[in-house]
Amino acid sequence: MTITLYGIANCDTVKKARTWLAEHHADVSWHDFKKQGVPEPQLDRWLKAVGWEKLVNRQGTTWRKMPDDDKAAVVDAASARALMLSHQSVIKRPVVEWPNGLVTVGFSEALFSQHLG
Repeated sequence: MTITLYGIANCDTVKKARTWLAEHHADVSWHDFKKQGVPEPQLDRWLKAVGWEKLVNRQGTTWRKMPDDDKAAVVDAASARALMLSHQSVIKRPVVEWPNGLVTVGFSEALFSQHLG
């Protein structure tokens, strides 16, 4: 029962999630967007599971530095998908695939406790 954690190694939220999972002795497979890219089949699964609005991190530096025209062009799942494939740092992190098939985005101890339980 492996948990798959997707993100970027230097992201503070990802670091917290990885530390929390290690402290709870969880079996985790790690996928680094910067080194391994964004897996398209998984991205499509995440879009269906949680929606593009939740996956696009509009609070992050990558989004804030983007030209306004590029931001305005993100209006649906297809345009968000294209953006996330070209700018993996705009994906909210971490994305977690739990052994039961659920997908979550972000980290909180309560959320992780609920799914690890």
